[in-house]
Amino acid sequence: MIEVVIDSIRVSLMSPHRLVILKDPKTERYLPIWIGSCEADAIAAGLQDQDSSSRQLTHELLKTLVATMGGELQYVLVNLLQNGAFHAQLVIRQNGRQLEVDSRSSDAIAVAVRAHVPIYVNEAVMEEAGMSPDEEVQTETPAEASDDRLSVFKDYIDSLNLDDLDDSDS
Repeated sequence: MIEVVIDSIRVSLMSPHRLVILKDPKTERYLPIWIGSCEADAIAAGLQDQDSSSRQLTHELLKTLVATMGGELQYVLVNLLQNGAFHAQLVIRQNGRQLEVDSRSSDAIAVAVRAHVPIYVNEAVMEEAGMSPDEEVQTETPAEASDDRLSVFKDYIDSLNLDDLDDSDS
């Protein structure tokens, strides 16, 4: 298991999805995970310790539920990458037992930031999907990556010669 920190949450201008970037501080490898906008907002709110005591949100409810049932969230593990989707586990200690609850990675991360517990990534997952700092982060969701509808615009932009622009004409 590799302990990671949340490096950033990024916005895609081409889709409603967000990208949470997990970072291995020891090796400077990054793990980009596509998530929904609601989950991104929940993670950001948890990182900012925003007080929502007036109305408990889902991830706070999960944290409270675990504690009310005598459990303690130990850590979150992003443990699997299957068919382009990341899977995670909430690892809970309750009455001397270790319980592992399957979760979407985005929900697990949102609960982890609220509970102030470590986030880990399975080494095989990091090996398969991790990136070094010199690699570009994929800017398309997996569904968009196979979509060629915008390729004509990309080809046009690639053909532009910006050296031909003359400031005196403006």
